[in-house]
Amino acid sequence: MKAAILTAPNALVTGEVADPAAEPGDLILRVRAATICGTDIRIWRGRKTAGVRYPSVIGHEFSGDVIEGGGLFQPGQRVSVCPPIPCGGCHYCQRGMENLCPDLIAIGYEIDGGFAEYIRIPARALAMGNAHLLPDHVSHEEAALVEPMACVLNGQDKVGLTLGDTVVILGSGPIGTLHIKLAKLRGAGRIIVSEPNAGRRKMALDAGADVAIDPTATDLRAAVLAETRGLGADVAICAIGIPALAREAVGLVRKRGRVSLFAGFSKGEIGQLDINAVHYDEITLTGAFGLTRANYGDSLNLIADGRIEVASMVSHRYGLEDCLGAFEMAEGGGAMKVALIND
Repeated sequence: MKAAILTAPNALVTGEVADPAAEPGDLILRVRAATICGTDIRIWRGRKTAGVRYPSVIGHEFSGDVIEGGGLFQPGQRVSVCPPIPCGGCHYCQRGMENLCPDLIAIGYEIDGGFAEYIRIPARALAMGNAHLLPDHVSHEEAALVEPMACVLNGQDKVGLTLGDTVVILGSGPIGTLHIKLAKLRGAGRIIVSEPNAGRRKMALDAGADVAIDPTATDLRAAVLAETRGLGADVAICAIGIPALAREAVGLVRKRGRVSLFAGFSKGEIGQLDINAVHYDEITLTGAFGLTRANYGDSLNLIADGRIEVASMVSHRYGLEDCLGAFEMAEGGGAMKVALIND
């Protein structure tokens, strides 16, 4: 089969690999759509290495059609899959923290991922309920975006974003845009976005932001204070993995405000914080890693029920034969969400 093969950092090529072979209980899908995540770009550039193998096929946002059934699934059915597979029995899994499972394995990392014509979903994933039948009206592209939406849901749950909150979102790429959409649905009182890219600022407003600020042209803290009657925001979300934004976010929230360090940072990067502000203003800092199966199911329902619209976010489409062009487009910032499509 044809696949986008990661052979080393900065080395991604389209090539031929063996078709996946099903072991007892496995599921084989023909991948129909797989979208490129910012984490995929970090893996490609060698800035994220945990769980990554060379050579391998990456890609964890995908959906497809059943070719060979496993369990309750039948050939021809349309399926999306929650990519992290927890053990289900450890201290963390038993306490509802399965995304922190020390034995977690994930499709697109330890298991070959979705940037290929076909993919094997292991029996362990089926037994854990990671695979979901898609409603007829949910497209394969929309289904590929269930996973990032689920990560955003996890992040907003962790930071406690709720009705009436004023929220500042730093960065309005695909993840920031999903944060806007979910914050709007949750009844945020005011959504302020910081984004240097003019095109993405427009998209942020279209997605439901009340204010979109260019931080390269405006004092962001002064602008946020002006928008919040001098108090600061209730919540700030770092939707870009730039360490300096962590310090900036602390200065954007009110006393007892909450800050989500949502985006992943590259290994070895260290940020600085105003620890006195955290201490004296009683600011809460929280991380958000990945997603749970519950987050994934809830995210699929939000999209299927029309509560969160994601179809318009796919701005560029490529075939597997041009995987490098797709990654370059996604990295360059000229796209919102880039998809690799198998017709």
